Amino acid sequence: MFFDKPVHDLTFDDVVHFCQQQLPEGKQLDYKFFLPKNKEKFAKTIASFANAMGGTVIIGVNDDKNDKPRPPFTGIPYHEKMRNTIEDIIQTYIDPIVFVDINTCVSRDGQRMFVVVNIPQSNLTPHLVGKLKRAYIRTGQSSRPEVIVHPDLLPWLLDHRQKSERLRHILYDKAESHFENYLKNKNLSPSVLPVATLSLMPLYPQEPLVDYRQLPPIISYCAASLENQPHIYLQPVQDGIAAIDSRRDVHRMTEFNAYGLLMSKWDAAQPLVFNGHDTRAVDFAEVARHIIRFFQGAILFFDKLSFGGPLAFRLKMNNTRALRARFNAQTATVLEDYLRLDENYNITEISAHLPAILQHILQTAAWSLGLRTEEKDISHLMEQIQSKP
Repeated sequence: MFFDKPVHDLTFDDVVHFCQQQLPEGKQLDYKFFLPKNKEKFAKTIASFANAMGGTVIIGVNDDKNDKPRPPFTGIPYHEKMRNTIEDIIQTYIDPIVFVDINTCVSRDGQRMFVVVNIPQSNLTPHLVGKLKRAYIRTGQSSRPEVIVHPDLLPWLLDHRQKSERLRHILYDKAESHFENYLKNKNLSPSVLPVATLSLMPLYPQEPLVDYRQLPPIISYCAASLENQPHIYLQPVQDGIAAIDSRRDVHRMTEFNAYGLLMSKWDAAQPLVFNGHDTRAVDFAEVARHIIRFFQGAILFFDKLSFGGPLAFRLKMNNTRALRARFNAQTATVLEDYLRLDENYNITEISAHLPAILQHILQTAAWSLGLRTEEKDISHLMEQIQSKP
């Protein structure tokens, strides 16, 4: 979420560099100079993140009156049992236990350290704290960073993951309908065209991550997902903006939603002469280009949203049966009615392991289209696409 590498790979210098950026505390970030003597208070912070959108606690950093990290950034004296202490606090004070990632980032001389604790969104909520079994959620307010969940709201907390999943499906279906309506406005039938869909969105969306009016500059920042900029126009939609390709005979839309949904849809078939006959086919190299550009834009998008929780990824292609697919000199007739691949990632994982993730997705997509590809074929294709501006 906040770092450009997985938590367990962070170094002392990485944390210093992060603190120099002066990012304030909020709904997903907390600074602590020392591990609090009140262990239940620290457990409350951990549980409140898990009950909400997840977050990161950095121990060894003092904060100022504006909740920003205050230099000097020298960490705390090295303590070899710090990890065990934090794990004991979680096991003793939180029920059910929250599973976290802990990294002790030690200075080069071995005398000082920062401790980074990454708390993911949990699907085991509510996590209750202490003998009184109180549930807390993270608010991000400096005066009340964690608040007790009122008993009247406890049923919501018990069920809010399921409600978040329902919201995810609603947002997804709504974005799909936007593209369908766009095709219908062009007198095209979405039930016939082989439409490809790429999407990434929070696995447990709860509330807008940004004001929808702030999306235009974010979209400009994420230009990697909007090639051919002169041909793109922005169409406001509920809670977001759809970036539509205006070129003739090109049907493509990328939607950016304030809840964190990023969806790209396009007509995946192109004109092809096969055995002397005009037909339409899926060019796998073009599909790969869309997938690679999509992930490049997604990294920038979720970085701007400062979201680091779990993300649901989906690759889907409808109306594919009997469609021709091609890759280099190889062609195949697709036997599947539709293709679908679902995976869960987080943005740090995507940033750190993008080549491996792309290799997996592209290999799976090619196989589903009836194309036999080797790992070296996919790697070469990725190099070709990424070498082009």
